[in-house]
Amino acid sequence: MRQRRKAREMALQILYGLDVLKISAEEAIDLFQRNFEAQVITESKDFSSFLVKGVWNNKDKIDELISACAENWSLARISRVDKSILRIAVFELLNCQDIPPKATLNEAIELGKVYGSENSGAFINGILDALYARFRKEGTEERFS
Repeated sequence: MRQRRKAREMALQILYGLDVLKISAEEAIDLFQRNFEAQVITESKDFSSFLVKGVWNNKDKIDELISACAENWSLARISRVDKSILRIAVFELLNCQDIPPKATLNEAIELGKVYGSENSGAFINGILDALYARFRKEGTEERFS
């Protein structure tokens, strides 16, 4: 399995835990890595930690962007799994210039198909397509720190 895909899967699991446990990002990362040490490869660990900390530190802004493209869906109605996948993808689109946007979108859709409901892939695709089109139209260059 490619290292970035594994890192995204790890980030998804950690972000889901953050939504449920209400602990800090650092605690959640540490908890995951201690409990799944055999699965954690250094390259995956670094990228997943980058994603988790970036998403969690910018969650409000990311959620605003998602909400703006989720017609007829409030953020509260989106499943935790789908929301975590969307957050990762939005963060990547804005902060990982070395990853082609289409790759980010495809990876998010695949994660939705594997970890979400039967409609998650299409749902995630719809929101991310709308958001990415908005970014291109606006020439969005905003970045999170």
